[in-house]
Amino acid sequence: MAALEKGTQAPEIQLSSTDGKGFSLNTAREQSPVVAAFFKISCPVCQFTFPYLERIYQAYKGKGAAIVGVSQDSKADTDAFARQYGITFPILLDDPKRYPVSNAYGITNVPTTFEISKSGAIDLSSVGWSKSDIEELNHKVAQSAGVPPAALFKPGENVPEFKAG
Repeated sequence: MAALEKGTQAPEIQLSSTDGKGFSLNTAREQSPVVAAFFKISCPVCQFTFPYLERIYQAYKGKGAAIVGVSQDSKADTDAFARQYGITFPILLDDPKRYPVSNAYGITNVPTTFEISKSGAIDLSSVGWSKSDIEELNHKVAQSAGVPPAALFKPGENVPEFKAG
């Protein structure tokens, strides 16, 4: 089964974060759209992508959209990943033995990122690294926040158009 596509109703996510707090997608999306990015710590494309998601998080923190990572690894390994790559947005822990949430979303490759509207519809579904998808996500979050899009890429940065997950 491939990752859920744009227009599909997003399944509920009920997981604990690395800091022990519970998270419910249905509750979170009452406040704002939600970006859910699924990953494994050993994935080089995830290691590349997550700092850009962190830039989006920092640019619109507290407004625009909730951003959460969904880790397919242990808490200890996930915490180390977050420290190494400077990730400060909440990271949820999907059971690494059964992956119930990852399976519900049809995850076959990581990273896979979804933007989920307040109504629960998937507005963006992106597998791997896609520069255009990250730019679209940045614009969507800025629009939700009611502000102009932040500069996502730094001058001189070599940012590829696509990297398979």
